[in-house]
Amino acid sequence: MAFQSKKLINDPNDVVTEFIEGLVETYPGLQYLDGFPEVKVVLRADVSGAKYDKVAVISGGGSGHEPAHAGFVGEGMLTAAICGDVFASPNVESILSGIRAVTGPKGCLLIVKNYTGDRLNFGLAAEQAKSEGYKIEMVIVDDDCALPPPRGIAGRRGLAGTILVHKVAGAAAASGLSLADVASEAKRASEMVGTMGVALSVCTLPGQVTSDRLGPGKMELGLGIHGEPGAAVADLQPVDVIVSHVLKQILSPETNYVPITRGNRVVLMINGLGATPAMELMIAAGKAVPRLQLEHGLAVDRVYTGSFMTSLDMAGFSISVMKSDQAILDRLDAPTKAPYWPVGVDGKHPPAKIPVPLPPSRLSKSDETLSRPQQLTPQGHILESAIEAAASAIVNLRDYLNELDSKVGDGDCGSTMYRGAMAILEDMKKYYPLNDPAETVNEIGSSVKRVMGGTSGIIILCKAAFAKLKAKRQTRSFTVHWVDALEAGIAAVSKYGGASAGYRTLLDALIPAASTLKERLNGGDNSIEAFIASADAAVAGAESTKDMQAQAGRSTYIPADILASVPDPGAMAAAAWYRAAILAIVEKCEAS
Repeated sequence: MAFQSKKLINDPNDVVTEFIEGLVETYPGLQYLDGFPEVKVVLRADVSGAKYDKVAVISGGGSGHEPAHAGFVGEGMLTAAICGDVFASPNVESILSGIRAVTGPKGCLLIVKNYTGDRLNFGLAAEQAKSEGYKIEMVIVDDDCALPPPRGIAGRRGLAGTILVHKVAGAAAASGLSLADVASEAKRASEMVGTMGVALSVCTLPGQVTSDRLGPGKMELGLGIHGEPGAAVADLQPVDVIVSHVLKQILSPETNYVPITRGNRVVLMINGLGATPAMELMIAAGKAVPRLQLEHGLAVDRVYTGSFMTSLDMAGFSISVMKSDQAILDRLDAPTKAPYWPVGVDGKHPPAKIPVPLPPSRLSKSDETLSRPQQLTPQGHILESAIEAAASAIVNLRDYLNELDSKVGDGDCGSTMYRGAMAILEDMKKYYPLNDPAETVNEIGSSVKRVMGGTSGIIILCKAAFAKLKAKRQTRSFTVHWVDALEAGIAAVSKYGGASAGYRTLLDALIPAASTLKERLNGGDNSIEAFIASADAAVAGAESTKDMQAQAGRSTYIPADILASVPDPGAMAAAAWYRAAILAIVEKCEAS
């Protein structure tokens, strides 16, 4: 069913002029000719035609392809861009006005995409400009590789590969070359590039209804940039398959679209068509490079990924492959002030992958130090029992914690905690140095981080506790060490997470546990009595969260009446592992 599209515009007839006004306000290096509505020209603010001592490079075409072409105006690239109405060739008066505004004694190169209207209007303007005494050359770009030749007199369409030609020509002009030499480099570049597009949706012109031409689960192969149907409609495929098909089409030796053969060097451009997220474009780029290297035997010198020549709000992308050599690379790498050229891409490309750095503890300690001791000290046995009991308690609570979290969060607290607990149980068998409490706590944090990276509170708790235990290895009693470590962990979680008592988080279980343990020890209770009291305080604190208004985490978005009947899952998990660990310690102490 066709439907009216939603657009952030005013009058559909004014979208191009208002785009230009916004563009030049955003980028002070750009100006426009005051000739709306007939004349729509964006030009460099630092160029005055009569005085300009380099070759002017002008391109343009219908609007709706932004940032092309006006976004590529700037020193080192285009001198001016002529903007037609949406998907309409610019009129001759606009083209002539642009030529007159920026062309000096060295002349002007017009770069034109191969569409009949563009060729005719730019050609007529070129002839008129020549009659006025201007030196003019024109290069036609026809990089489309979707349709088998021949295509009659129309030929292949001009697509996103035109942007690469802009860059080569602009850099050549900036270096001071003559008009003939700039035109020669641009023509050579245009003959070395091939492009093919894939669409997942149909674009919508401002003020018009969206076509229902492309149904669910379908994609179009070999489309142009004006919303016209593609060469073929196919079922949507994984991006691996799409990229492989497009590259084979561009590089097919049967059609010979581009003079690229095995062993050549190439430049790759992944171009979004207007509504394609950067994530999807980067995925396509990441799949295209190894295919070019391994399947087609090509060395990839540069990769440009982003939206360069769009089709309004179309979802999809095009791939351009250009044969490269050092001369081409020098032009592509040359500096430019064009606002939408990806200046971060150059030849300084370190290896794409490097090893994950190990933490200092792993680098500075031997494998023997970070492995389970053959003989455990009494303290090591206690620590082992406490860790095993705490992790087992969390394993058994997975479904209960998920049920709680489904009411006040995103429903995965139990599953996330379960992964962490299982990693702890597994890693403890291999390399927890249980005779060293500080390093053991540190390794618990590493185990949790490996499988629960998004759950930072417990990781911060472990790392802060490790630092405190490490600093106090040779001082005070075993019990006091753990009180200090727990307090340090709580302080760190509060500092970085912003929560404190009463915020409905795991701290509402741990803060009363730590304060009770410290008070009982200072009041003269023995360690066992103090430990049991602190475990009870942790459970009571967790249960009390059902009476709290959430001030941190996802629960802050849940209505208060729902929270009133459900304790915080994180607090309940913290109370459960703390209580299980304490009871295991007490049992070991009483047995000894």
